[in-house]
Amino acid sequence: MILITVNGEAREVRAGLTAAELIAELEITNRRFAVEINEAVLPRSRLTEYRIRSGDRIEIVQAIGGG
Repeated sequence: MILITVNGEAREVRAGLTAAELIAELEITNRRFAVEINEAVLPRSRLTEYRIRSGDRIEIVQAIGGG
């Protein structure tokens, strides 16, 4: 297990987890979201490639429509 921060909260996850797997574990089903890791936006095309590292600071922002 490794320790990361997701949206300001400490969280333990398994070593080797990809960003895509983290999104699935967090049950983010909204297709309109952005992922930032250590203050850099991670393109959707890299979600399955990026392996979460100990100490990563991850922000996940979901777009919510309204008027």
